[in-house]
Amino acid sequence: MEQPDDSLFAVQRQTGDINTTVYWELHSAVEASLLVQTEEDRSVIAEAAQMLRAGGTVAFPTETVYGLGADARNTAAVEAVFAAKGRPSDNPLIVHIADRSALDGLVTTVHPMAEALIDAFWPGPLTLVLPVRSGVLSPLVTAGLDTVGVRMPDHPVALALLSAAACPVAAPSANRSGRPSPTLASHVMDDLAGYIGGVLDGGAAGVGLESTVVQVQPDGTIAVLRPGGITTEQLAAVAGADAVDTAPAAVVELAAVEADASFASGPDFAAGNSSPGPRAPGMKYTHYAPRGWLGVVRGVSPQRVAAEATLLLQAAQQDGEITGLLLFTEHKALYPADAAACVVSLGSLSSPEEGARSLYAALRRFDEAGATYILAEACPETGLGAAIMNRLMKAAGGSVIDAG
Repeated sequence: MEQPDDSLFAVQRQTGDINTTVYWELHSAVEASLLVQTEEDRSVIAEAAQMLRAGGTVAFPTETVYGLGADARNTAAVEAVFAAKGRPSDNPLIVHIADRSALDGLVTTVHPMAEALIDAFWPGPLTLVLPVRSGVLSPLVTAGLDTVGVRMPDHPVALALLSAAACPVAAPSANRSGRPSPTLASHVMDDLAGYIGGVLDGGAAGVGLESTVVQVQPDGTIAVLRPGGITTEQLAAVAGADAVDTAPAAVVELAAVEADASFASGPDFAAGNSSPGPRAPGMKYTHYAPRGWLGVVRGVSPQRVAAEATLLLQAAQQDGEITGLLLFTEHKALYPADAAACVVSLGSLSSPEEGARSLYAALRRFDEAGATYILAEACPETGLGAAIMNRLMKAAGGSVIDAG
């Protein structure tokens, strides 16, 4: 297995010097799946691809969020991703490819149902967990499992970079572990400047939430390991409603032992007393969290939710907290004008795509405002709402307030 020298990137991780991270801003027009490249931008993408081939780490845009990429075959490069993010080593990474034919060199078999999902949703925000070929990828990518998550992103900058790099690229979200995922290059720089090789700025991500992760079982049923940009309804349209399992047994088991990522470096972990390793990213640890405390408010009606949240926010303000409120546009009139020091809308409940695109930026807005006590309205868990609620619950560490 190729092991280029990563001494330069080790220095970056140790110093945190912002000047050691290369920032490339693309000036090409990006429309849908088309990238109209200038000569300057072709040179930039080639430079970023060369950094990946040399064992470096490069953040780049996808249609979901910005990813932090490294050559998935190179253990030193993949280790640099874990170190930069502060990511637990038992949390597997998703491998990104630019062409369907690259899958054959990474996995041993592809179930016919998985083939059908590929035909329907690639390129796009769907990750398939498949049996990995032995010795092809760094064991850090799979976290010691016999499977690997693979996807083909639907973003012209990502596809251009992956094609130029000509290697499978392991790429989790380009943020410090546990923080809200980045949907802008500036978010990446805020979290990781000085700790990674480069950032390729291709504008805002589209979907705004990570990919849906699924694993096709031997009988053809689809286990949804993480909800995301492809909804359960879309999966069911291909596989049939009875074939989609949104709460497979392994996921339920892992949900019972969810903990903050810091436990993975603690004494219990070192002694071997760790909980089972997740089969896919986002299954085990607290993620996406703002710096302040976050609670999700649920109730039988928007009026009950707003009344309970208003009382709690007022009490928190009296206790000296800097408050934040995350709501939907339809409900804004239910709150007093000064409900919280920082009020952010996820848009309309009738347009969950807007909420998905803005969720992580909204959580970062609370950090910018210095919010220490934040409440978020729950939303219906249908369509993209399931992914939004999954991320909110992760960000809140499971803290739910029942408004009755």
